[in-house]
Amino acid sequence: MRRLPLRRLGPADAAAFHAFRLEGFARHPRQFRVAVEDESGLTLDAVAARLASEHVVGGFDGDGLAGIGGLSRYPGAKLRHKALLWGMYVRESARGTGLAGAIVEALLAAAREQRVEQVLLTLAADNLPARRLYERCGFERYAIEPRAVKMLDGYFDELLMIRRLT
Repeated sequence: MRRLPLRRLGPADAAAFHAFRLEGFARHPRQFRVAVEDESGLTLDAVAARLASEHVVGGFDGDGLAGIGGLSRYPGAKLRHKALLWGMYVRESARGTGLAGAIVEALLAAAREQRVEQVLLTLAADNLPARRLYERCGFERYAIEPRAVKMLDGYFDELLMIRRLT
């Protein structure tokens, strides 16, 4: 299995990150709670600001970004012990390379550096490959939210998972 290089993305990566996210939303609409129309109107300045304030990791192949994932710490004194893992997307050509697991592990390492005690995530309940990935990375299911996301062709449930770091 070939290892693709990883690095934290910054404001200079805004255009590539934004285009990559929109690609994921368009190609796999049932795997994301975010719709293309929710983010397509964002300015590159807004995307750059997000990359400056949140911990986003990208994996690269010869064509540029091949995978992304983000980590956001909850604000406030009562919630700072938690973070949200969000926006995981690995292009089909990079699946099976270990990139998704490497991105998750890099985000968990960042959470530990920030002294986060637990990382939460949500995913489409029927997304078995993603569920298996997160379970391999130590996440456990703690709930299902029925009808969490409404699309034109119906609803889908979301699986809520947690990884305790302490």
